[in-house]
Amino acid sequence: DFIIAVDRHDNPLLSTPISKRQAHEFNPTQPRGILHRAFSVFLFNSRNELLLTQRAPSKITFPNVWTNTCCSHPLTDMGVNEVDTNDNYPEFEGIKTAAIRKLRHELGINVEDIPLDGFRFLTRFHYWAADTVTYGNGVECPWGEHEIDYVLFVRYDDERNGPLALDLNEEEVSDHEYVSLQRLKECLYDPDKALRMQTQTHDTHRKEHEHEHTKTTKMLFSPWFKGIMEHGGFEWMDNLEEAMVPGE
Repeated sequence: DFIIAVDRHDNPLLSTPISKRQAHEFNPTQPRGILHRAFSVFLFNSRNELLLTQRAPSKITFPNVWTNTCCSHPLTDMGVNEVDTNDNYPEFEGIKTAAIRKLRHELGINVEDIPLDGFRFLTRFHYWAADTVTYGNGVECPWGEHEIDYVLFVRYDDERNGPLALDLNEEEVSDHEYVSLQRLKECLYDPDKALRMQTQTHDTHRKEHEHEHTKTTKMLFSPWFKGIMEHGGFEWMDNLEEAMVPGE
């Protein structure tokens, strides 16, 4: 697969094919990788709860972190075009087509449940992040992200249509959970209120019994997800009806 390299004005640079691996390598030649185009999908149910996902442990960049519903890239040379230009603002049908493809691939979501015209483009932003989550702050990280990221909102009416059918691809996603705005803030900022609990049993060396201690697992979140939420995401989610109106 070849992704879409862009300049800082988000103009596609298609003269040289760029692989996903090449774009995400951080090394002395390209210390921030290669700037490329990406998208972040936020999928909501009828109660305005956001579907969070946990990235699979096999992912090259940011494995095991929690993030928005789906994060990936539009590709070149696809049967249905995924390469938008700036003239396509604000519809960006190429990005939305790529989002539908990846929601199917990663979460098994049927195309009929998330039509193209159901997506809303909110904004796009330029960021880079070395994968210090995996490799630590004291190490020169070999992998990272350097993207112009398109933020897409979409909502599925589960009250009318029933629960959204999911079939997780274990190579992409290891866990998922719907969260309200309040619950999301708790998960992001309060380690004692994480989504998942981990039970650890410690032998006290007493003959009569063992004590079992339960502690909260620390949740790690992707840098792009935290960046989106802290630069408009909380407000958009709090005013979701307005955010989902075309042109608003």
